[in-house]
Amino acid sequence: MKEELEQIVLQMYRSGLQYSAAVREFQKTFLATALREANANQVRAAKKLGIHRNTLRRQIHELELDIKTLRVGRRRPALSERVVGERKMPRAAR
Repeated sequence: MKEELEQIVLQMYRSGLQYSAAVREFQKTFLATALREANANQVRAAKKLGIHRNTLRRQIHELELDIKTLRVGRRRPALSERVVGERKMPRAAR
């Protein structure tokens, strides 16, 4: 893995990318990968990264990451948006 990273760094350096831009790009890719693996669940991603959820949220904002594009599947709709079918009787009423 170290050799692969060194190759990427070498490519970035030779292309004239400045240090700050390279670090920002690395952070974006690293956080996006962690969020994608956690299906955009920020709490799980933060735990896996070993940082606080608020730190992750701040970095997402600073790096202008779009969480919606990192979600693997469809998100369950909010209760207010769900289509309500036939209601089942509560267990106590059966």
